[in-house]
Amino acid sequence: MTDFSRRRFLQSLTLASATVFIEPENLVASEHQYIEDPEKKLTFLFQGDSITDGNRGRNTDPNHIMGHGYAFSAASRIAADFAEKDLVFYNRGISGNKVTDLQKRWEEDSIALKPDVLSILVGINDVAAVIQKPESAKSPEEFKAIYHDILQRSMTANPKLLLLLGLPFVYPVGRVKENWELWSREVEKRGEVVRKLAREFDAVLIDYPSVFTKAFKRKEPAYWIWDGVHPTIAGHELMAREWLKQVSSRIRFLKKYKY
Repeated sequence: MTDFSRRRFLQSLTLASATVFIEPENLVASEHQYIEDPEKKLTFLFQGDSITDGNRGRNTDPNHIMGHGYAFSAASRIAADFAEKDLVFYNRGISGNKVTDLQKRWEEDSIALKPDVLSILVGINDVAAVIQKPESAKSPEEFKAIYHDILQRSMTANPKLLLLLGLPFVYPVGRVKENWELWSREVEKRGEVVRKLAREFDAVLIDYPSVFTKAFKRKEPAYWIWDGVHPTIAGHELMAREWLKQVSSRIRFLKKYKY
C-alpha cells in the first residue's frame, strides 16, 4: 500500500472500533422485541453470499447442511447446548450472491421457511460489481431499496421476526490491494445502509468489522481474512462468537453467550 492508503486503512480501523461505543443500535433498549423461552421450537435462518454459504450441502444430509463457516459454528453451539428445545437451523447463503439475487429467491429461500430468527450478511459482491462490472452495479440507494424490500416482506410474513443484519467488510489483502481505496469506500457506503436499516427494522446489528479490527492487534489481517474478503477458520470463529454474543441480547435463553 502507499503511505496514503495505509493511513486511510488505519483511520478506518480506528473509526470502526469507535462505533462500537457510540452507535445507538448497539444499545439494548427496553422497547426492543425479545424472544423469551419459546413454547414452540424456533427456526433460525442464515442468508447471504459465499461467506455464509461456507460450501454448504444442497440436500438434507445433516453432516454438511450448514457448511463450514460462522453459520455452522454458531448453529452447532446452540444446537448442542439447547438440544431439548428441538431448534431448527437453515443455511441458504449462496456464493456470489448480491442483494438483487437475494430478492429474486426470497420467497422460496426465506419466507417459505418461516424463520423466527433471520440473519443476513450481504454486500461484498455488490461492491465487487462496482469494481469489476460497473455497468451492472447497483448504487447504494438502489442497494438500500432492494434490501428494504426483502426486510419488509419478511416482517410482513412474520411481524415477530427477529432480524440480525451483519455489516459487510473488506481488507487490503491479496487482489483487494489493487483497488483498496475503492473497495474500502464502497463497503463503507453499504455498511452505512445496513446501519440505517437495522435502526428502522429494530434489528440486531452484527458489527463484524469492529471484531476484525480488534483481532488485527493480535495478528495481521491475512491471518483472519485470507484474500481480503473471505475469512479463515480463525476469522469465521470470531464471527460466530460475535453473532452469538449479539443474538443473546434479544433471545433470553441464550444469555450464556452474552460475554
